[in-house]
This record gives sequence, C-alpha cells and structure tokens, in this order.
Amino acid sequence: MVTSVVNLVVVLAFAPFLLGVINKTKAFVAGRNGPPILQGYYDLGKLLRKGFVVSRTTTWVFLAGPVLSVVAPVVAMLMLPLGGRPALLSFTGDMILFVYVFALARFFVATAAMDTGSAFEGMGAAREVTFSALAEPALLFGLLALTRLSGSLSLTRMLDLRAAGGWQKASASIVLILASWFIVLLAENARVPFDDPNTHLELTMIHEVMVLDHAGPAFGFILYGAALKLTVFSTLLVTLLIPVRSGIDALDLAIFVGGLLGVGVVVGLVESSMARLRLVRVPQLLVTATLLAGFAVVLLVR
Repeated sequence: MVTSVVNLVVVLAFAPFLLGVINKTKAFVAGRNGPPILQGYYDLGKLLRKGFVVSRTTTWVFLAGPVLSVVAPVVAMLMLPLGGRPALLSFTGDMILFVYVFALARFFVATAAMDTGSAFEGMGAAREVTFSALAEPALLFGLLALTRLSGSLSLTRMLDLRAAGGWQKASASIVLILASWFIVLLAENARVPFDDPNTHLELTMIHEVMVLDHAGPAFGFILYGAALKLTVFSTLLVTLLIPVRSGIDALDLAIFVGGLLGVGVVVGLVESSMARLRLVRVPQLLVTATLLAGFAVVLLVR
C-alpha cells in the first residue's frame, strides 16, 4: 500500500514533465533549443499566482469544468497499477468507471465552454465531444479484449499480462490494442494529427477554443488536468508494453517512468513528422482505431 501511494505521488508530480519531453523532442527534431523541459512547472506556478475574472453570464459550471478536468484523471490513476504495484482503487467492473470518469469530465469541460455563451467555444465543444464519442469504442474494445485474455473485469488484473501470459498467448491482439490505444491517446489529448495544441487558427481549434475564457488558477487546473490525462493514457500503453517485474520497487518505478518518457518521445516524433488532419479525415482514423481493437477481440474468440 505504501509503495503504491509513493508511486502515485511520483506520477502526479511527473505529469507536467511529460509535456516538456514532448516539446523538447519536437524542438530537437526541428533543430531548435525549444523551451526548458521544466516549462510546464513554470507555467503552472505562474498561473496559480494570478487572479482571474469570471463573466457575469457564467454559472458554477464554468468553474466545475477545470476542477473535474483534474479530479477525473486522478480518479482514473487510482484504478491503474503504477510501477508494477496494485491499484489503490480496484474492484470488479472498475474498467467501466475508468472509461466514463473521463466522459464526466469531458461533459463538464464542454458545458463550461458553452456556459460562456460564446458560439466559438460551442463549436470547439461540439468537435471535442464528437471526436471523443468516436474514440471511446476503441478504448472499450481494447478493454474487452484484455477482459477476454485475463478473465477479469478489474484493471489491475487485466493489465497484468505477466500473470495472464498475454504476450505468449496473444501477442498479435496486444499489438493491435497498443496501436489502437496510441491513436486514442493522440485523439483524447488533442495532439497532432487530431489537433494542434499550439494552434490559434479559428477554424481548426478544438480543445484550445473551449478554454479561451479561463485564466489564472482555473486555466492552470486545465493545463495540469491535460498533463494528467496524457499520463493516464501513457500508463495504459507502458503497462501493456513492459509487463516485466523485477521485484525491486524502486527499479520497477524507474522502468515505468522510463516507459512514460519513451511514450513522450514517440508522441513528439509523431507530431514532428506529420501535419494535422483535415477535420473530415479525423473520424476515419478513429474508426480505424476501433477496427484494430475489434480485430483484437476477434482473435481472442475461440
């Protein structure tokens, strides 16, 4: 239990660093120095010290969006085995809560955008919800495949491929799940090719347009929540890809954090090597992710 809590604290503190790794990788590929790798921490500290103004037209929903954007990934992280240790919150069927806790946060963030009365932010909210609805089946099919493989409805046992002998029994299915979930990671975290977190073009903004009216601590919560969400989805990939356990808590945590860094580098390379998709092409890629996860389920049906 103590080791699991320590791992959780380390991962919560590590989340902004992962964004720095992505930005540093993109800068390296482009031949630039780029921002400091700790820029995320500097930005959060600056935002938390600022004040912010709330429009008279908004309600409590406007502030609930930033809060839920942090609470949801924290709750999701409680249900994941971190660094080879059991999850702090584990029960039969927790996979369903894992998926829909993000849906709850997405609902409040999108509603907070519409609460401002801005048609521009409403456009971004509509796009965000549409793309997320297309990404959820891929995540669910991947979890269904792992349920079939492990015989459990709990994430702790589902993601323990070492105990289930997953790579020996169903390596093809696991590869398909990894490919599908990587696409979901890019979509859910508004990364290229689905969205560009650095863009300010009105016709292409999706996630960024929803938070234009947030500032100060509220915007800091949103940035930290985005970093946590990226870490959660990266954890899914790392846990599947590196099922080896050394039995040494510190070493297992180091391997796990190294895996997260590897995911950050891969995301940075993807964003450096391709452009953002046209909006009409995004659903096609998300359907492809669902098909990949669906084929993983089919391969496990005997």
